[in-house]
Amino acid sequence: MLDIKWIRNHQEQVKAAAKQKGMACHVEELLLIDDKKKELLGRVDKLRTERNRASDQIGALLTQKRRAEAEQLKEQVRGTNQILVKLEAELTTYMQRYDALMLKVPNLVSPDTPFGESDLDNVELRRVGEKPTFTFEPLDHVQLGEGLGIIDFARGVKVAGSRNYYLKGMGLYLHRAVQQLAIDLLTDRGFTVMDVPLMVREETLLNAAFFPAGRDQTYELSEDNAWLVGTSEGPLVSYYAGEVVDLSQGPIQLAAVSNCFRKEAGSAGRDVRGLYRVHQFAKVEQVILCENDTEEAERQLHSITQNAEDLLAQLELPYRVVAVCTGDMGAKNYKQFDIETWMPSRQAYGETHSSSSLLDFQARRSNLRYRDKNGELRYCYTLNNTAVASPRILIPLLENHQQANGSIYIPHALRPYMRGLEAIPAP
Repeated sequence: MLDIKWIRNHQEQVKAAAKQKGMACHVEELLLIDDKKKELLGRVDKLRTERNRASDQIGALLTQKRRAEAEQLKEQVRGTNQILVKLEAELTTYMQRYDALMLKVPNLVSPDTPFGESDLDNVELRRVGEKPTFTFEPLDHVQLGEGLGIIDFARGVKVAGSRNYYLKGMGLYLHRAVQQLAIDLLTDRGFTVMDVPLMVREETLLNAAFFPAGRDQTYELSEDNAWLVGTSEGPLVSYYAGEVVDLSQGPIQLAAVSNCFRKEAGSAGRDVRGLYRVHQFAKVEQVILCENDTEEAERQLHSITQNAEDLLAQLELPYRVVAVCTGDMGAKNYKQFDIETWMPSRQAYGETHSSSSLLDFQARRSNLRYRDKNGELRYCYTLNNTAVASPRILIPLLENHQQANGSIYIPHALRPYMRGLEAIPAP
């Protein structure tokens, strides 16, 4: 979240960011609620002080056996308590409204973020790799997966409903191989890799700024007062929530491999064939905690994006990087890059990775701080990136690497994780 004092002094910037992101943001109401909250808090504190002082006096009067005066003060305290009950209830109502409105204030937008309304307005920064040229009629990943016997959609739907699947044999190996390749790459670059909780408290998703906007995409386990994560970003950011971290040796680099769950609410009719939008998937996620410095955050954003690009290079896949426009950017993001990998069946690039810089937006919610060189407490900046998400990455892997004889070429970097296999053989 943003600092309320900053919001008060930069109202037009906050309104502009909300408008650019296509969000409703009630700044005037928020500030009025804040004013009323402060007023009530002042009155409540004053009455509590008076009550406590009177209570001390009552004790002294009773010690002196001045019972009449003590009873008079007791009556005064009872009256004060009655007023306090009403004021505290009113204060609670305003506090709750204040918190709800603060959670709806979006992050600012970086000056170099392109303006736009949807992903159609994202700006291409670079293309890497050559698209394949086929001398035969290429198949899509559904036909390839089913033909090779490595993906079973029909039984996935039978067992679990729409947008579910089974990965079999080399399909499972390929799914696990890309994750392990990503884990090894990040480990070699100094990341601490974790296995994280998949069922988390609501507070975790509020801290990471996935709530309130993302509730409709998240599976709730109401009896357990828990939610299933849609990415390990939430538990990674919350790992140090409420703590003061040490950044004297440089940024903290965290990564996790986890299963993820997403409702995909509102996406009916879009990308429903195959593996592009499914309810259960796996991700290797990068999270960075760095100093409160925009230049450092910019360096880290490019660094984690490069990690994902290096992985795609090892997978021998063509891709492009785009600057995400204002209208396609999440409420919590300050700046965002997407990486889109070429998918022959779509005759288009499809999103497979995303990198985001959030400045101190998450850290304020999570109370995640560090001491600067002067010993002063400051909120960290946080960043994140999808190193790889599977099974979506299997779409370009299967489609780009299909061979005329029906086999699937396996990139050299994956072969150590595929029992040395050079190709998934044709059926």
